Amino acid sequence: MGEGRFLTTRWSMVLRAGSTESSGVERQDAREALERLAESYWIPLFAYVRRRGYAEEDACDLTQGFFARLLERKDVGSASPEHGRFRSFLLTALKNYLINSEERERALKRGGGKAPVSIDARKAEGFLGPEPIDNDTPERIFERAWARSVLERALARLRRDYTERGKETLFEALSDELVGGEATPYAQLAEELGFTEGAIKVAVHRLRARYRKHLRLEVADTVEDPGDVEDELRGLFEALAS
Repeated sequence: MGEGRFLTTRWSMVLRAGSTESSGVERQDAREALERLAESYWIPLFAYVRRRGYAEEDACDLTQGFFARLLERKDVGSASPEHGRFRSFLLTALKNYLINSEERERALKRGGGKAPVSIDARKAEGFLGPEPIDNDTPERIFERAWARSVLERALARLRRDYTERGKETLFEALSDELVGGEATPYAQLAEELGFTEGAIKVAVHRLRARYRKHLRLEVADTVEDPGDVEDELRGLFEALAS
């Protein structure tokens, strides 16, 4: 995909559909885009709720209830374009949701009893790892979980990319070069794959370049202005380093 991919991101689609001038088709497309975005962000939001002191079961119910309410809201497009990052909108909306205790029980019912997002608490707890250190605020936990989930989704995009091109074996052999595993010596990889060492170096370079592309695409889906992608990437790496 070229840079034109950034002209219509999922989040900008959602924002535009909040306009009274948008059509029914645009609103339906926006709802589908919002659902896909929501599915990508439930772990960071679950992590935030857990750090606020809620038990695992309560955090699951609250996160599902929040998404049920979010997907039925008619004013999603009122989010400020000046702060058009999806994660900023989500966290603010979640804080408001938690403050309003009367909404907690009604939100799940408004979804007709069907959970809008599948919450797997064990998966989330495993993804988040050990308990955070005492000075980690819920916001910092959210930011770190957001950053890790973006990297995970970019890696999943990359894996699909290589699989669709019949290069899944190459991806699996070289993926440790991306995820911080113990990298296999190039000479050994060359022997296993029937490549020269020079060809392995080129393949690793291309893998990293394609990963960066998919990472940018993943981030671009969640900002209103394509010009915000670099700032968001910096925020991602700052969150991982904190």
